[in-house]
Amino acid sequence: MRVLIVYYSRTGNTKQMAEIIARGIKEEGIGVEMREVEKVKARDLLDYEGLIFGTPTYYGSCAYQIKRLLDESVSFHSQLDGKVGGAFTSSANVGGGNETAILSILEAMLIHGMIVQGDPQGDHYGPVAIDSLDARARDNCERFAKRFVHLLRRVYQQAR
Repeated sequence: MRVLIVYYSRTGNTKQMAEIIARGIKEEGIGVEMREVEKVKARDLLDYEGLIFGTPTYYGSCAYQIKRLLDESVSFHSQLDGKVGGAFTSSANVGGGNETAILSILEAMLIHGMIVQGDPQGDHYGPVAIDSLDARARDNCERFAKRFVHLLRRVYQQAR
């Protein structure tokens, strides 16, 4: 099983989150690749069992670069069905639209038929960082990675 983390990061915060999540997935024994969104083509998404998108929050939504990739993925509609997905974001403010940014990504994943999982304890929709990464954001990224791998294993063990 392999996971692709696609991210856009202008200030470096979202990239730091991607690195923490990638490290957590790798520590769980799963292959993971981290790539800037500009280096990903929609067709690449087909090669992974798990897909995670990271974005800064811009006006309550994901960055244009992430949205463009998701829009281009319509060419492969239904081919992402059953893959495991997740998202994370960073923003400058507590009320900066973090949850709506993550939800915009999760909505596209659900339309593709992907499997996403909320978190009843940490950041419910996916990890969120406010301004720079603090201990809370780091902990939520680590927790997200472990939960993502657990779901990935459950989905692909049952599919065999």
